[in-house]
Amino acid sequence: MVPTLVLLGCLSSLAQTAPPGWKTIRDAKGACQIVVPPEWAPLSETGGAAVYHDASTAIAVVTSQPGQAFKPLPDSMLKIMNIPKEKLFENSAKRIFYQDKSSRNQDDPNSFSSSVPAKGGTCSCRVVILPSIAEEIVRKIVLSLSAAPEESQPI
Repeated sequence: MVPTLVLLGCLSSLAQTAPPGWKTIRDAKGACQIVVPPEWAPLSETGGAAVYHDASTAIAVVTSQPGQAFKPLPDSMLKIMNIPKEKLFENSAKRIFYQDKSSRNQDDPNSFSSSVPAKGGTCSCRVVILPSIAEEIVRKIVLSLSAAPEESQPI
């Protein structure tokens, strides 16, 4: 419960800038991006994901959904998705961020999902980590989710 409260309390105070040395990971279309710690490695050359050690320890995936309008999740959808209020960290016009799976033991991962508006669509990311990885890392990755700068998108 304490890590969840720390995540929630720090959301508004974190600037959306990459910590020194962190790597930018873009989705396959180059439209959306996240940053990951320097010790994480891209999963493939086509982009869109990074792992820590291997995908079973920690993985962060970024995707773009062109044409999908971004909007906060209505209460009815939160109920269908079975997201408890204490696991919904943000549900605003700027970001949706929630924990969609809580680990039951050290070998069972936690997973977090987030979405933000982008030009002509939505950017999303999902981070899955073992409990041994600090949730502070998840928070930094999720809060870095954004549309990629225009000059970095393919022509």
